[in-house]
Amino acid sequence: MSQHRRRASAQNVRRKRAVAVAAFVGTVGLGVGVGVWAWADDGGPAASAQRSADPREHPAGSASPKPNRTPSRSYPLSQAPRTIPAVRSHTPARGPGWRPAHGERVVVSDADLADEGKLIAGELGLSYAGERNDVRAGDVRLALNDDEGANPESYTMTVRGGRVNISGPADAGVFYGTRTLKQEVHGGGTAPEGVVRDQPAKPRRGFNLDIARKPYTASWIEDRVKELGDLKYNELGLHFSDDQGFRIESTSHPEVVSKDHLTKAQVKRIVDLAADRHITVVPEIDSPGHLGAVIAAHPDLQLRNAQGVPTRGAVDISKDSAATIVDDLLDEYAGLFPGSQWNLGGDEYQALTVADPQASYPQLASAARQAYGADGTVSDLATGWLNDRADTVRAHDRTMRAWNDGFFRRTSVPAAKDLQVAYWTGKEIGARQPLEYLSAGRKVINYNDEFLYYVLGEPQTFVYPTGKRIYEQWNPRVLRGTTAVPARYDGQILGGSFAVWSDIANAQTQDQVAAGIRMPLRATVQKLWDPGKPALTWAEFQKLANRLG
Repeated sequence: MSQHRRRASAQNVRRKRAVAVAAFVGTVGLGVGVGVWAWADDGGPAASAQRSADPREHPAGSASPKPNRTPSRSYPLSQAPRTIPAVRSHTPARGPGWRPAHGERVVVSDADLADEGKLIAGELGLSYAGERNDVRAGDVRLALNDDEGANPESYTMTVRGGRVNISGPADAGVFYGTRTLKQEVHGGGTAPEGVVRDQPAKPRRGFNLDIARKPYTASWIEDRVKELGDLKYNELGLHFSDDQGFRIESTSHPEVVSKDHLTKAQVKRIVDLAADRHITVVPEIDSPGHLGAVIAAHPDLQLRNAQGVPTRGAVDISKDSAATIVDDLLDEYAGLFPGSQWNLGGDEYQALTVADPQASYPQLASAARQAYGADGTVSDLATGWLNDRADTVRAHDRTMRAWNDGFFRRTSVPAAKDLQVAYWTGKEIGARQPLEYLSAGRKVINYNDEFLYYVLGEPQTFVYPTGKRIYEQWNPRVLRGTTAVPARYDGQILGGSFAVWSDIANAQTQDQVAAGIRMPLRATVQKLWDPGKPALTWAEFQKLANRLG
């Protein structure tokens, strides 16, 4: 063979090798995206699975084909998925992971998981196949397991063999597993091989929205519900009655409803959407303060001091008619909000912000003595009011909370034992440290106003909270100020809630509010899901949030 022919032959070989490598790389790019081609001739599974089928190398009848170096696929150990909140545990494995492809299925083991299955199928462009026992390549299977006594919000997600299996003891946990899968795919295209075992540290993970002072559209609230669901929040608080407005349609007292309000049909759609995402809507009709919208329709209910001066937002709790109208509304809305949680309010009753309530409001002092004896006080009367409202709501089988400044010191009437404390401030007159509630055995939900209050217009000493400060300095045991309560009380702290208050309603549009709370919401849920120091820096967390959308 001439030198020219030898050079041409060598070039042809190099071209063929280049074509082969390009084909393999293309296969990786179109297939799993995370595989790495390696040369292997050890006869192991990776090598044998990828042996060349070229008949020239394995001629018919050949008893012992020549060993050859053929490409095989090998994988590094997978890395934990990057999600918000971060998963608590991931066992890595070697493999291609999973990514959605046209024609692949979501199947369920139980009809109770149909909603979760249909939702994730639609989000990932898969087909929902219902209850199926057969197994196909690419399947996402949702299943309920028999792990009695396990956290109902826990789940296990296994990515193996080109399939995904998400299981949990209840549908809530399975739903959270689908949120993890959705974030994995949206953030990186592929769910990594291995096993995720995950559950929240705290059972109450909330977002509280003041729609009384600033009306929000139903569609905006629905968008927040979807956002909350993807972030594994499980509560949406709606503060819909205050001095500036009463924002939900009423049939028992239509006269109190503001012109700009949500219809019951709109609220039902919000409640149903929230339930689909395992979010409980927690209603709040705050009383006996913050009832200005009710008083506007019933001025005879307004509290007046000894000089006849009206007290802003406060009803006269010595009048039976004040209790009647509030109970009417509580009974009515119990039918609209079927969730297990309820906020009774109880904060900032102005009769108790003066130096001598008994002298300033003699009618309240008289009613207190009549109800509780010669030593009865206005604080006793206010506590009795809160207990009576609790009786009304308890009849609807709800778990109740009230703001911490609705619990009063030195009263002969104790607050109902089943009332949970929504701790938000230490600024009220006679403020009590969180330890006073915790040492008394109360369960507490963290609304710390120095970290978790987004108050429109930044009135008084409020400033808009930042996600960075929450992420780096707050955890559920930081109930007041910046100091955490002792770890022995951790079990009594049920969780926390980020809150938007609309004190200066026009300070921001609702779209500006959505943008302003975006990172604080993500930081808050990270610390409620796992209160420990996050693995990511704040800059890395921000970058992840931007990638996940």
